[in-house]
Amino acid sequence: MGSVLDRVGHRIGRYLSRPVVNEFLTPPTPPEVLLRTLLPGDVLLVEGNTRISGIIKYLTQSTWSHAALFVGDSLARRPGAPSLAFIEADIVEGVRAVGIEAFAGLPTRICRPAGLLQEDREAVLRFAIERLGHQYDLRNIIDLGRYLFPTPPVPQRFRRRMLTLGSGDPTRAICSTLIAQAFQSVRYPILPERIPITGNDPGCPECVEEVLRLRHYSLFAPRDFDVSPYFAIIKPGTASAARYRELNWADRGGTKPA
Repeated sequence: MGSVLDRVGHRIGRYLSRPVVNEFLTPPTPPEVLLRTLLPGDVLLVEGNTRISGIIKYLTQSTWSHAALFVGDSLARRPGAPSLAFIEADIVEGVRAVGIEAFAGLPTRICRPAGLLQEDREAVLRFAIERLGHQYDLRNIIDLGRYLFPTPPVPQRFRRRMLTLGSGDPTRAICSTLIAQAFQSVRYPILPERIPITGNDPGCPECVEEVLRLRHYSLFAPRDFDVSPYFAIIKPGTASAARYRELNWADRGGTKPA
């Protein structure tokens, strides 16, 4: 039965991964500008242009449909690996390393884990690198694929749960699941559950203490890195904002002001 699901999943995966015409609301950042801004451990959110991108954006009510982890030059010594690499879970190829050209022409957003210790950063990168070659969760592909024929009017409160329909096999991964597991392996928070605890203090039985609990990794979507209070949003254009007087405006004849 598993091999049948795999064959069906591969066929659906190839269909869902085909690009479609899409008008983006935000302009893409030039690849060279992204590379100058990125640091290892950053999460790159991507507004994709494939069929499955549209499904994920619908289910999560978000612009972002894909996430990749920037590992910098960690794979530079591997034959065939990009000198500056991202690790992503591709719907057809599985967990793989790609270069910046994979996201050329697509709107992106950089999410940087604030205050992440260097030793934990290295552990996060190592976690992702060790999973290169793992398969995409093909049962998730089957579950997601049925939203094309046609897309049902699912209430928003149910959409996040729709993303937990995969096999649960740890050797398979979807893009945001893989990255969430990597950060949770060092207990770095993304969107943890907050649980109130009462009566722990004998001197104050009515006092309420709040503790955190890790959410299951299958519940994470790309947008969660965007809305997480623990990830800073890095905008490449801010580095040149201080030089705004030097910008070349068309209504000034393309000449810089004196």
